[in-house]
Amino acid sequence: MKKSVLLGIVLFCGLFSIKTVQAFQTTDQQLWNTESIEGGLSPGVKVKMEAEFRFGDNVSQLYYNHTDAGLAFKLSDLLSIGLNYRQIYEKKKDLLVEENRPHVNATLKGKWLGIKISDRSRLEYRILKNKDNSWRYRNKLGLDLPVKWSAMEIQPYLADEIFVDFAVSEFNRNRLYAGLKGKITEKLRTDIFYLWQSSKKNDVWNNINVIGFKLKVVF
Repeated sequence: MKKSVLLGIVLFCGLFSIKTVQAFQTTDQQLWNTESIEGGLSPGVKVKMEAEFRFGDNVSQLYYNHTDAGLAFKLSDLLSIGLNYRQIYEKKKDLLVEENRPHVNATLKGKWLGIKISDRSRLEYRILKNKDNSWRYRNKLGLDLPVKWSAMEIQPYLADEIFVDFAVSEFNRNRLYAGLKGKITEKLRTDIFYLWQSSKKNDVWNNINVIGFKLKVVF
């Protein structure tokens, strides 16, 4: 009974949040696509590589892509640490801008009333062309709901991620996710989600709607 009530509350809050944020004016509709591969090197150590492509201007042009590679170390059932390096190319004012971004991640995991809870803290060092390097902190809280459907084990989830930019000493971005994870085969996983992103620039908040697709090969 408690689980049913809690699940209903979580779903209601998630749907209410999405419905509320859709009422704000958005500046773009986008499509994000990510492919990744992940595997174990030894007990407690994983390697992961991914590539992501983002299509903006109402999904009419590719404006961003990154590649990311790193290692994840499982220190306990509750805590894992990741060391990664990301290379980014993003189109800004018709110019392709490169950014290199090493980052370290600490992820806490737990479970409450059947809900899987994860909290990932990420510290990034942003190496930019023709601009001062800077640090940024990100925190992503995720909830995997305690239901799975069909042989694909489709599972709904909610997440929220905040960005704190040390260069300007402020919280200036938020991402809200609602999605479905699934298993196509034992080694192929998928994730389809809706994302609402709000970013602050020059004291103005701009919002985008994103549909995202992820494919991951595990070995």
